[in-house]
Amino acid sequence: MITHTAVPLSVDAMLDDLRTLVEIESPSGDPIALARSAEAVAGILANRLGGRAILVEGEAGPHVHWSGGGEPRVLILGHHDTVFPLGTLERRPFTVENGRVTGPGVFDMLGGLVQAIHGLAALKDLTGVEILVTCDEENGSHTSRDLIEERARACGAALVFEGAAEGGGLKTGRKGCGTFQVLITGRASHAGLEPEAGVNALVEAAHQVLRIEAMSCPEAGTTVTPTIASAGTQSNVVPAEATVVVDVRVESGEEKDRVEAAFAALAPHVEGAVIEVRGGVGRPPMPQSAAAELFAVASRLLPGIEAVAVGGGSDGNFTAALGVPTLDGLGAVGAGAHADHEYLLVESMPERANLVTGLVTAIQTGLPPT
Repeated sequence: MITHTAVPLSVDAMLDDLRTLVEIESPSGDPIALARSAEAVAGILANRLGGRAILVEGEAGPHVHWSGGGEPRVLILGHHDTVFPLGTLERRPFTVENGRVTGPGVFDMLGGLVQAIHGLAALKDLTGVEILVTCDEENGSHTSRDLIEERARACGAALVFEGAAEGGGLKTGRKGCGTFQVLITGRASHAGLEPEAGVNALVEAAHQVLRIEAMSCPEAGTTVTPTIASAGTQSNVVPAEATVVVDVRVESGEEKDRVEAAFAALAPHVEGAVIEVRGGVGRPPMPQSAAAELFAVASRLLPGIEAVAVGGGSDGNFTAALGVPTLDGLGAVGAGAHADHEYLLVESMPERANLVTGLVTAIQTGLPPT
């Protein structure tokens, strides 16, 4: 059990920690950079909360796990990887100006991570609190999912510190999401001398794109969106290979099953072409029912805060699918996730940190706050 003296919230201290994390740079898929980032996260946890954070090594890089001891009651969930490649910081440095913080990853989700840690630091007793900061959320959480699910089951409640919804709302529902690759094999031939001897993979891809787009069902909340296509080698060669990448978002398990079955049933249109489908809906939908109990507590702590269902996925999809009460979007208030205009609002940082303090206290005591 870790008990420590509560500290008053300091925006300057939060900004100092945020600067530390942003200026390390932590692109998803770069294990060396992520190792440096994990060490920094572990250091901030130890400095602000006491105890010792453990680095859980994996193929993608280290995840960071911290525990306040005692019976697990609540999992604080976040990630320290970002989508921005090394060198982004030089072009877009950490800056605090006109009430906004800018820099790679401030909104998604380093700012939320810092707010969570400082909100917890205001508690005298951290018994039952666990923190898991993963390194591969932006790439699909392939190496962290088992650990996320293990700790969520043990704790029985999950608070996810992804950026807030527009206007500062909490995310109470998320679509399930996944990526499919449709690989098409044809046969090359000279486009001028004997085009009929080839099997045009690009033409086959064109037919498949139309079939794939037709899988969307807006009335059910399902979007099936071809996003990347590639084919061919030279302008005078019938393409022997083509690839179509597809983004899928669904609101229900039934739609997940329907879309996956539709991809499995894709058949060639061009004689001689061969189709292979890879991928699937890797993140299950997060139903709004999973957040109902925790959102009720949050709305008493911060009257007027909104509940928002969004299309993007997070690691909260995994915890909610287990039946673990899950509240998401507790992180930074701002906008521009994955974009150059990404920013965080400084004035919101103390309020969001205090929300963490109140939620964790309510979970620890098992009583709604007064």
